[in-house]
Amino acid sequence: MPDPAAPQGAPSAPPTPPVPLTALLAREDLGLRLVAGVPESGGAEGVRIQWVHTSEMADPYPYLLGGELLLTAGVLLKDPEMYTARVVEAGGAAIGFGVAPVYDTVPDALVAACERRGLPLLEVPPQTPFTAIARAVWGLMAQARLREVRRVSEAQQGLANAAARPDPVPAVLQQLASRLGGWAVLLAPDGSALHVAGRAPSREAREALGRLARVVSPEPEEEEPADDTAAPPPRAAGAQAEPGAPAGTTRRAPSSATDTVGETHLAAYALGGGEGLVLGVAAEGREPGGHTVAGVAVVLLSLLTAPHQGADASGRTAALVRLLLGGTPAVVVGDLGPGPWTVVHGTRPGQPDRIAASALGAALGSTLVDTDGETVRILLSGDRRIEPQPGWTLGVSAPAAADELDTADTAAARALRRAEATRVALARQRDAGLGELVAPDEAAVHARTLLAPIADSPALTETLRVWLSLHGSWDRTAVALGVHRNTVRQRIARCAGLLGVDLDDADVRMELWFALRYA
Repeated sequence: MPDPAAPQGAPSAPPTPPVPLTALLAREDLGLRLVAGVPESGGAEGVRIQWVHTSEMADPYPYLLGGELLLTAGVLLKDPEMYTARVVEAGGAAIGFGVAPVYDTVPDALVAACERRGLPLLEVPPQTPFTAIARAVWGLMAQARLREVRRVSEAQQGLANAAARPDPVPAVLQQLASRLGGWAVLLAPDGSALHVAGRAPSREAREALGRLARVVSPEPEEEEPADDTAAPPPRAAGAQAEPGAPAGTTRRAPSSATDTVGETHLAAYALGGGEGLVLGVAAEGREPGGHTVAGVAVVLLSLLTAPHQGADASGRTAALVRLLLGGTPAVVVGDLGPGPWTVVHGTRPGQPDRIAASALGAALGSTLVDTDGETVRILLSGDRRIEPQPGWTLGVSAPAAADELDTADTAAARALRRAEATRVALARQRDAGLGELVAPDEAAVHARTLLAPIADSPALTETLRVWLSLHGSWDRTAVALGVHRNTVRQRIARCAGLLGVDLDDADVRMELWFALRYA
């Protein structure tokens, strides 16, 4: 049956690959010997170790997760038949039996029981401590993890280079098929293949991949028949109507799904952009980093296939051209459209590159994305609710008209600083509140007069603003401004001296805060 996977987001690191049993047996320093239970299919090469667990319980079943190399000296081994049955039932990968200090040799009854069940049984010599085996497994996993990270990194670079070619979509598919050693296809909403690359799988696998595509991109339901006795039309696999929803709507489908046909692993991914396109992948076997590599391709293909030149996009392009040719923002702003517009600023651990910035823009539903290598700025049309995005810290402005975008940009930047200082995933521009009771022109005159002593120092003005917004916290202000806490203390003391006020007075703080709002 198809297995809907988790929603596809920004690509994550590949999982840690398990260790082949043969790699552990090849370690001469451990001296391990396989004495029973070699599986008929694949032999020892097909046995994978995911964990190492030591237990002397008579029944280890409650303490196993599956995939373990279970190490034991047989302290409470009374019934080898029951013991091996419980290990197999728990999904254990193999047993490592220490021949000291309880037993001089591996018990024959345990050898026979493992042989009958195809459960690998390793003899652990007296000079090899169990901790050495665990350390060896973790070391092999670290090496495999490093190889996978390098493989994924190289695949990401190859896909990015393919996306920059003159015919990017076929190039990305070809690169993906090559990296996964299989077949990649871009499917239209009706299931037809728009582009293919790589070695095609069997007809059965292609048909199963078509069914997976309908799971992640279900067709809307037909209108209900007038006759209540008439049979309802068939529903696309994986899609269900929302309770009480009108005809023609479906429940949100998963963004990816997987299946297996024989030895062929299949995966389908819904592309963003609202075009109903699906990426299908078929490969022999399932590599640990394959899903991550496919996730990068999904992001790139979503950006490459999204409609970029509708009426709105043409107007925005015209505005950019006019601005580059000498027009002023006030003149060209009308080409952007009436709005309202929302500005989003975002940061994440590490420096966001163009692909990461575009992926964030795609997640928020906008192609108007810019980044300076530290902060991503996104412009979204319409009054929409922005939700937190995994791995990002966001600051969101209030909806603004096109001629107020500079104010909205400043508000988004302030909201982002507040989000970073308070360690929340998203902060929004705060409403004016009681400030609206004061006439803006009168408030501006008062603000300029009150703040005149520090008006020529943007560093002092901004430090005072952030410090007041964070209730006088030295540490959080330092984090928000990216300076040392002692620098914050010196600047605030300088502000107090120049303004001639006592910043410990709540009334003074309130008046300065309102003044800064209109400065």
